[in-house]
Amino acid sequence: MLNNLERVQMLSDLLPSMQCFHGSTMVIKYGGSAIKNINLKSKIIEDILFLYYIGIKVVIVHGGGPMINYWLKQMNIEPKFFNGIRVTDKDTMELVEMVLVGKVNKDLVSLLNCSSNIAVGLSGKDANLVTASSFFSDQPDNYTGKVQAINLEIIDLLLSSGYIPVIASVASGLNGQTYNINADSVAGAIAESLNAEKLILLTDTPGIMLNINDSSTLIKNLNIKQLEDLKNQNIILGGMIPKVDCCVKALKKNVGAAHIINGSIKHALLLEILTSDGIGSKLVA
Repeated sequence: MLNNLERVQMLSDLLPSMQCFHGSTMVIKYGGSAIKNINLKSKIIEDILFLYYIGIKVVIVHGGGPMINYWLKQMNIEPKFFNGIRVTDKDTMELVEMVLVGKVNKDLVSLLNCSSNIAVGLSGKDANLVTASSFFSDQPDNYTGKVQAINLEIIDLLLSSGYIPVIASVASGLNGQTYNINADSVAGAIAESLNAEKLILLTDTPGIMLNINDSSTLIKNLNIKQLEDLKNQNIILGGMIPKVDCCVKALKKNVGAAHIINGSIKHALLLEILTSDGIGSKLVA
């Protein structure tokens, strides 16, 4: 247990980082098991509020894979994936929208608003924030989407008014069709459009590892070339592929840094952003 002097010293040590990031914009993709575990969720909410109150403009983009899978199984629908991207038929799309927009989004907004009135829940459909198109253009019955365009008008309005946008990764195409988009990709595209200081992906893994079964092989710092090499060596696989791809794309569009971290670690966001060592993988151009 820290005494009062140690608490003051700890805050003093954090001051340079707090000053450095004051007024900056950070996009946080919130997903993985931390989205359904109430104890983990409360700690992440605490971290987000801390970042907000030290003057960082925070945008949250969320998926909800574990909760979607749970409800799909309740409806006897088998979840399907291709290279880490959910394959979405008509029935799956309806359920995904209900879970992400109606359940996950509103739960997060309610938690953030317990002590203040700062969170506003959105989906990509609101004010055409995200325009989608088909990820599998040769499969008309597959409603997995990709980001076609970002309209920052509503995000800029909310951030300038002191709100935290909380965005579900569901969007419409130009034809009005609803699409399910990988939340990492949405977060990356929004970070690009905002020229964000940081893009942070909360996951169920420590970060990028040479051996996915050995956390001691975590690579703390990587650049784009190293990431491409690891992909070519089949070290980056499966669900890590869209995460890395969206990070690389964002870094090429002037996002300052991208971070892939384990959201199940208590105060993961603060440890990664405000300490020199961090806890996950930091990616730079």
